[in-house]
Amino acid sequence: MKPKLGIFDSGVGGFTVLKRVLERHGNLPCLYLGDSARVPYGEKTVSEIRVIAEEVVQWLMEKNVSIVLIACNTTNSLALDVVKRVADVPVIGLIETSVEMISEDRVGVLSTPATASSCAYGNQIKSYRPGTIVVEQGCPALVPLIESGQLSNDELPVLLMEYLKPLLDAHVESIVLGCSHYPILEPFLRKLLPKNIRLIDPAIGLARRLDKFLGIPSIPAKGPLSLANTQICVTADPGSFAARTTGLWGNCPEVELVSLRSKACFF
Repeated sequence: MKPKLGIFDSGVGGFTVLKRVLERHGNLPCLYLGDSARVPYGEKTVSEIRVIAEEVVQWLMEKNVSIVLIACNTTNSLALDVVKRVADVPVIGLIETSVEMISEDRVGVLSTPATASSCAYGNQIKSYRPGTIVVEQGCPALVPLIESGQLSNDELPVLLMEYLKPLLDAHVESIVLGCSHYPILEPFLRKLLPKNIRLIDPAIGLARRLDKFLGIPSIPAKGPLSLANTQICVTADPGSFAARTTGLWGNCPEVELVSLRSKACFF
């Protein structure tokens, strides 16, 4: 019997993780939860994030997932211990797996304000590669912009350059996309960055780490990726969520509305 992957994020960003997983491992059964009622997580307090994480993982456990993938860097940085405590299955995060992809000595990280304040990426990178210079930049406006679907906004390049400036001033050689929403912005970032700066998508590392947990050879996807074995659930506005993910996936997935706000409701 194939394992069932549980993947969660605050919104559509986790689809970039789901895409990398299915690209590497084929059409595995997946349960995706987008907590769209409480997006963005990146501006919430540490205690709010930890309560939400416990609630989300309890819900995933009730759905009998066999592996939990944290597709939210903010949760990974502030509540990894909560997720591991509540889950009685293996847990894989983005931050821990991304460090194996880094080979440069000067690294920038674009993330939510909460992830940047936690210094989770910097601490993890330096523990893996002592002496690495890490510049972490919080980007409060990006997740709301992506969730709204307003990527044609003329102000986006100006906004991105504002966030990139500290990294460029520090002469970084690579930039980690430290929020699962940010790979959606990769085409815009590549137009603004020097060609010698490498962009790192932590979801690639997460998909690789899955190899040993699955205990089966990876089966790279052939042809268009399919959501046939993926159940998609959100905590608010399923129609809008489906419309936004259509731009990422190329078709409109079926999205189910669920409620899990028994403990945590922060608006």
